[in-house]
Order: sequence, then C-alpha cells, then structure tokens
Amino acid sequence: MARSATVDRKTKETDINVIFNLDGTGQSDIDTGIGFFDHMLEGFTRHGFFDLKCHVDGDLCVDGHHTVEDTGIVLGQAIREALGDKKGIKRFGNFMLPMDDALVMCAVDLSGRPYYQSDITFTVPRIGELDTELVREFFYAISYSAGINLHFKLLYGENNHHIAEAMFKAFAKALDEASMKDSRINDVLSTKGSL
Repeated sequence: MARSATVDRKTKETDINVIFNLDGTGQSDIDTGIGFFDHMLEGFTRHGFFDLKCHVDGDLCVDGHHTVEDTGIVLGQAIREALGDKKGIKRFGNFMLPMDDALVMCAVDLSGRPYYQSDITFTVPRIGELDTELVREFFYAISYSAGINLHFKLLYGENNHHIAEAMFKAFAKALDEASMKDSRINDVLSTKGSL
C-alpha cells in the first residue's frame, strides 16, 4: 500500500495543498511564494526520497509567518497520515549532516507525542526572502501536527544558508530512516503496543 496523503487547508491567511508520499523518488513540485523556503523543501524532498507537491497561497503582503508556519502544520498532518498505523517501522532515526562549514544533527522519534528541541539560532534576520526565525516555527509546527519528537543540534557552523540547509536535509534523512520498514518488527516498536 502506498504511504501517501493529500491535505488541504484554507484559512483567511493561507490556502495550502500538499500531496506527500513517504515512499517516493525525490520528486518535487513546490511553490510557496518564498524562494529560499521552496529551495529548502526541495532539498528535504530529494534527500529523503519523498515525493512532495506543495502549493501555498499565503498573505505575503503581511510577512512570511503564516505561509511558513501553516505549511509546517499541513506537511506535518500529511506525514502523520502517510505513516498510517506505523506497524513495522523503525520509529527512531537520526542523521548528522555536513554542509560545507556546518554540521547539524537531527534525531526523530515517530512516537505520536510531539516535542521540539533545538539549540540552533541564526546570526542574520533573513536568508533570501525567508525570515530566519521562521525556520523554528516551521519545524515546531511539523513536530506538533505530525506528533513526533524532533531534535536539532548544531555542532558547528558559520554560514546561515548552510546551517538552514543542513537542518532540512538532516531532517529528511532522519525521517526517512525512522519511517523505514524493518522485517524484524511485526507490530509497532513500543512496549505499550501502540504509537
């Protein structure tokens, strides 16, 4: 069975359509209206071997906040739906990703319990047209709407573009690992019997 989901969300601030496939080939069709954010989502898709269609019509005349946060909410819902009952998946994933001067670690637990932790801060207010404070808002929204533990740690790095890109790619690799099937797992990987 395909592990995919289609989620639509329309508010007074944003109109979002996401089609997400966990078992894809890295194909993307992304238009959020924020070029650098599109670039980050394309990297997430390619390096996680997901397929992602993401079209967003947001109130960019205000700023990018609603567009980025709401995209995180909708993508998180799609991830949660695509994971289904989580039977047979590894559940945990982590990846340490080098991006030139930056080295970022990401760890995830597809536990059904949301939690977000990161020690990453940026030294510039914007990268392209993306406010850097919105990177946290995006990943926080994914964590809570997908119901996953999501942790980032910056081991070192100076270039803000590289740090942000390492976050998106490390998350992709960690999510790919955690969502993989393992033939040794017959049900769900939990002593409680459910995730």
